[in-house]
Amino acid sequence: MATGLLIVCVGKATKIVDRYQGMVKGYTGTFRLGEATSTWDADSPVIQREPWEHIKDDDIKKVVASFCGDIWQVPPMFSAIKVGGERMYDKARRGEKVELSPRRVTMFKFDIERSLNDRQNLIFRVICSKGTYIRSLCADFGKALGSCAHLTALRRDLIGEYSVDDAWDFQELQEQITKEFL
Repeated sequence: MATGLLIVCVGKATKIVDRYQGMVKGYTGTFRLGEATSTWDADSPVIQREPWEHIKDDDIKKVVASFCGDIWQVPPMFSAIKVGGERMYDKARRGEKVELSPRRVTMFKFDIERSLNDRQNLIFRVICSKGTYIRSLCADFGKALGSCAHLTALRRDLIGEYSVDDAWDFQELQEQITKEFL
């Protein structure tokens, strides 16, 4: 479901992957209020519905302020985090529940507004630290508004100083590889 910037390291460059992973990330996307899924995104069916019509634009502004700076966040069950040597998503697919500890992440910038086309949708832009789960941010934001929410669209726009606007798309990458190596 996620789109956008991906930095790929091959050969000797794999030694510097950690440097890129530790960089600040920037995302844009959409949350859908009043609906929750088991994966906290649109890749699974809605399993819960809550009223959302009571949420005013001023409520959204107040809640977004509480999500800026350092916050504690519980990673989603469907994540690649290892517990006991096994990925959480494998445990989640088997229906196992594991209590994950909250982790501290930093929200450097968090802008959000209602969609003009559908007031149930919130369009956001966030710049955050390594380790931030946008699906968790979405679910937590819905709860803070007295409802629920899930992520319906996500695009990574930035990794540190690198922008998706400067990246190759797959066709350009293929042409570059062909030119350089074939």
